[in-house]
Amino acid sequence: MAAEQLPFHAETGKAALERLGSRPQGLTAAEAARRLAEYGPNRLPEVKPRGPVARFLTQFNNVLIYVLLGAATVTALMAHWVDTGVILAVVLANAVIGFIQEGKAEAAMAGIRSLLAPKAAVLRDGVRVTVQGADLVPGDIVLLEAGDKVPADLRVIEARGLAAQEAILTGESVPVDKDPNPVAADAPLGDRRSMLWSGTLVTQGTAKGLVVATGAQTEIGRIGGLLAGVEQLTTPLVAQMDHFARWLSFLILLIAALLLIYGYFVGHHDFGELFMAVIGVAVAAIPEGLPAVMTITLAIGVQAMARRNAIVRRLPAIEAIGSVSVICTDKTGTLTRNEMVVVAGETPEGAFAVTGDGYAPEGEITPPGDLGRLGRAAALCNDAHLHRRNGHWFVEGDPMEGALLAFAAKAGAAGPEERLDVVPFDSRHRYMAVLSADGVTRVKGAPERVLRMCRDIDYGCWHDRAEAMARQGLRVLAFAERVEGSDEIDAGTLDGGLTFLGLLGLIDPPRPEAIAAVAECRSAGIRVKMITGDHAGTAAAIAAQIGLARPDRVLTGADLDKLDDAELAMEVMDVDVFARTSPEHKLRLVTALQANGLSVAMTGDGVNDAPALKRADAGIAMGLKGSEAAKEAADLVLADDNFASIAAAVREGRTVYDNLKKVISWTLPTNAGESIVIVFAILAGLLLPLSPVMILWVNMITAITLGLALAFEPTEAGTMQRPPRARTAPILSGELVWHVVLVAGLFIAGILAMFNYAQDRGYSLALSQTIAMNTLVVLKTFHLFFIRNIHGTSLTWGAVKGTKVVWIVVIAVTAAQFAITYVPALQVILGTEAVPFWDGILIVAVGAVFFALVEIEKQIRLGLRAGPGGVTKESA
Repeated sequence: MAAEQLPFHAETGKAALERLGSRPQGLTAAEAARRLAEYGPNRLPEVKPRGPVARFLTQFNNVLIYVLLGAATVTALMAHWVDTGVILAVVLANAVIGFIQEGKAEAAMAGIRSLLAPKAAVLRDGVRVTVQGADLVPGDIVLLEAGDKVPADLRVIEARGLAAQEAILTGESVPVDKDPNPVAADAPLGDRRSMLWSGTLVTQGTAKGLVVATGAQTEIGRIGGLLAGVEQLTTPLVAQMDHFARWLSFLILLIAALLLIYGYFVGHHDFGELFMAVIGVAVAAIPEGLPAVMTITLAIGVQAMARRNAIVRRLPAIEAIGSVSVICTDKTGTLTRNEMVVVAGETPEGAFAVTGDGYAPEGEITPPGDLGRLGRAAALCNDAHLHRRNGHWFVEGDPMEGALLAFAAKAGAAGPEERLDVVPFDSRHRYMAVLSADGVTRVKGAPERVLRMCRDIDYGCWHDRAEAMARQGLRVLAFAERVEGSDEIDAGTLDGGLTFLGLLGLIDPPRPEAIAAVAECRSAGIRVKMITGDHAGTAAAIAAQIGLARPDRVLTGADLDKLDDAELAMEVMDVDVFARTSPEHKLRLVTALQANGLSVAMTGDGVNDAPALKRADAGIAMGLKGSEAAKEAADLVLADDNFASIAAAVREGRTVYDNLKKVISWTLPTNAGESIVIVFAILAGLLLPLSPVMILWVNMITAITLGLALAFEPTEAGTMQRPPRARTAPILSGELVWHVVLVAGLFIAGILAMFNYAQDRGYSLALSQTIAMNTLVVLKTFHLFFIRNIHGTSLTWGAVKGTKVVWIVVIAVTAAQFAITYVPALQVILGTEAVPFWDGILIVAVGAVFFALVEIEKQIRLGLRAGPGGVTKESA
């Protein structure tokens, strides 16, 4: 297109025909075939999806998994088949669960492709023919009527009563009137009334449109290209765990190698025994259960979120939603019901308010009055129908007309009458007129048009009243009537001859549960920002009703176009409402928030939301009314399209992260303690307090069982009163490092003390090692009860009582330890001996002392960090 040419929506239909070398009778068959060869079929580029094998193999792409596979190989070569099986089971469980939960990212394009119309009615050589949608070319003339899906981007050439539902592209909740008149060149997408967009739906009227773009060049195709170019971010936890696992594995292997060299060349240990001890150190230090426990924890979170109507498509998204610091949400259907309702009115007798729920014809009008004539006009100037299914009311037709039917029932208006004549709504005259069998013509339309058709009214006064209602975010309709003397409407005599009946204000009302959820998010330190394709006035009104922090300032898409990326990054922190936005605007807003170091959740339902959903840290699609493209680009899908489910998902996500943190906080210090005991013994030339096979046994019996119990922990009190954690917050915080050092030191002291105690009493090496092994298991068990409450005291009945899972695994581990210690057939396997009764009591006492020491340290730490009134940051 030349630089001086206007976009199609800004030039006349005649100019558009001339530019594309077309004519009102359509292209010839030969010319259409030539253009099809030139432009290609009207479909989006195919994306080759990854096969199931490739997707399954990617689940193993983790450094910690590589180390575990190496450990499994070594143990297999040493014929330790039990340990080999355990390690391989951990690796396989991690891969299978991840494979099942993760969807194909490439399916997003398939979801967009499904929106294209399969067939289209066109003019070829002046004759109407039906062709495959893929065969459309620029310059074709397409014929459309109500119910048709628009097959390509069209410039409207002719229209009668035309309206289209464009929510998948613009987010606007009601159909948009269309006409052939040019609009401003810089008009946003939702205001380009001279255009019809591929994938949208014609809701009323008929049209003749000129194809101006097909395939990848359409608005939907452009969004698909934008989606393909968007980088999908990994979650902070996944990135940190990958980095942590890589360096931890390297450190463990380096220490093991140095220990082997030192023990053989300096300590002169037998190489076979030394090698087994070093393997024991490596297996003890490597948290081989951590990947599986983390995956299972996330999987448990999937089930918990499903109960809250949030369906998880990618496991790491659970942790991501729990860490969000800002939620960018659509308005229609998420914060609002996506159901138009009459809520207010103005008549010559006074103003009134209307209550009711959705399209149900039940509610109250206050103050009560005689609104029968206004209700009759609302019911008869109407093409919609209300239906009740499963106790819920639904509208068939225009949502605003459905709301008018519900209002008419509340106003006590009688049922429908036979129509004698109708003037359909048209964007040129902007009203609808219906002559009923009772001889009355009733008119409904835009206030500025209908008011000028009425007699004996103060136009300026009523125009101001209509404007005042519009400023409250209401869509305003005016109603009037006239008694006819014939059985048909003379449209030429309507002007100046109508009796004004009143104004009705309609709105898509906010969900009450969304208001509470926004308040809960704000108390949790999470900003909520509305990004919608709707008008600025409507967006601001809803923002005020749902309680956004700054509803008074609105930036439109046109405002955003004037800002560069640096300016936008500053503005986005101070503005909570964005209106008339395009897909690029939504993507820029998400990126700008992330540039400020924020973790962003993005909600959406349309194709226009897909790029931003993919870019966000947590993309959330609507399950009921969302497009397939939005669902496939998202990480979570809301089964009920309700913002309150997002707040519930945040709570579950924070719980999952807390439980993951508990798993890590339990695993690292216990693994460090048992491995350092062996390292210390080798370096000091002492007897090993634990044999290598005992270490393998302890890891097998406790690594997944006790750690797994933490995955089932319930939400702690005050979870939604804590501020979101920083995006860059490390896994190994200073507090966790201190905890690892403290607990590992106490483990070393406890194990060595009990081992030396046994040696001093003259016990055999096997019995001394058995006592040390049971001490290790008891310390791990007491540490489990301690770590269950990381944000508060563990000295409560609820903490002691635990959960059913905690006691199941504790009993299972205890039973296994009793069996391996006292059953003769099993004693042979590990080289254990029966522990005397009072020594067993002493082992439990050591565990109790350990618990008391770490709990006292925690209370001192929480006390030092407490604010006024003794309230800690964690519980505030």
